[in-house]
Amino acid sequence: MLASLPSFLRVPLALLALALNIGLHIVFIFVFTLFKLIVPVRAFRQACSRALVAVAESWIGVNNMLFGVFTRMRWQVDGLAGLRRDGNYLVLCNHQSWVDIPVLQKVFNRRIPFLRFFLKQELIWVPLLGQAWWALDFPFMKRYSPQTLLRHPELQGKDREATRRACEKFRHMPVSVMNFAEGTRFTPAKHDAQHSPFRYLLRPKAGGVAFVLDAMGEALHAILDVTIVYPYGPCTIADLIAGRVREVRVHVRERPLQRELIGSYDEDAAFRGRVKAWMNTLWSEKDAQAARMQLAPGADSTGE
Repeated sequence: MLASLPSFLRVPLALLALALNIGLHIVFIFVFTLFKLIVPVRAFRQACSRALVAVAESWIGVNNMLFGVFTRMRWQVDGLAGLRRDGNYLVLCNHQSWVDIPVLQKVFNRRIPFLRFFLKQELIWVPLLGQAWWALDFPFMKRYSPQTLLRHPELQGKDREATRRACEKFRHMPVSVMNFAEGTRFTPAKHDAQHSPFRYLLRPKAGGVAFVLDAMGEALHAILDVTIVYPYGPCTIADLIAGRVREVRVHVRERPLQRELIGSYDEDAAFRGRVKAWMNTLWSEKDAQAARMQLAPGADSTGE
């Protein structure tokens, strides 16, 4: 019924409901984080970490419910069979829009371990959300530009060391780590500027994927290759909240994690070449998958 309301009523109600959902769950996140910090007992802290994940999954679950109530978005999702809550996954996805993040959260919430992604160090200062990401053990990374490294060669390798330390805790819990390998959202202008050989995708950045694999080491056991398509064209978070995203299509393919993909990307030229070749092959297959999804007839499956 709410999806039928005129937009001048529906959008403010949706924003209010989303804000209340954020506020309610962040209170619980901060409470459990405080307990985790002040009680120096490992078992208790592990219990608090599990409680924090449960709160985050509830937060996402309520968001999913709200989008279902306030919008009429159709879903076509396949490839979810066999996913495990106790698995350890690297999730590789093309990047079409910031809507990709709530889409991934809806598709994977409570199907695989809580989805985390690498964040720039500066994002920890985003009010409320930055602190919530920190409390939920999102790995913050600090990448140095080539210019900075030229001026300060002593910083070489420090970013990898910091990321390995941030990921060390994941060796003792089920984890899903997300990576947008293209590094930025797709636009026709970016596609043309890159001279991308793919029709629907930008060029993937192999270094970012190798960086995650090197940091995570043997903690991961499989790759989830995810392709997202919006058949009615580009969209934004504002479009999602306003109910203007008419349909989303998601394809998931589980791939084995090849151990030869773990190594030193910066220091081993042969290894760097193998990773780049692997990524380009993966992206060629993903581009073909995106073409099939774009042309496929519509469906109303939610994947739930």
